[in-house]
Amino acid sequence: MRHLLVFAGRDDADEVAEAVAEEFPALEAPAVVRETLAGEDDAEDAQWVVAVEDPDGVLTADDRAWMDELAEQYGGWRETED
Repeated sequence: MRHLLVFAGRDDADEVAEAVAEEFPALEAPAVVRETLAGEDDAEDAQWVVAVEDPDGVLTADDRAWMDELAEQYGGWRETED
């Protein structure tokens, strides 16, 4: 499973990626990427995404709640992909 933490700014994404890496050292270090939202033509509308890979599903409901709270602190949110 992949968790995507979405933010408007690069600095916020970088700080969250660092916090996630420290909280979950057993997981691969999160990647920070810029992603344009579907249907958006303006590069200014691109979002910064912290991709947290959890292929073995080791993150618990409490871990996911922690990521939700962290994302909200930085004005972002969490999405998941299977």
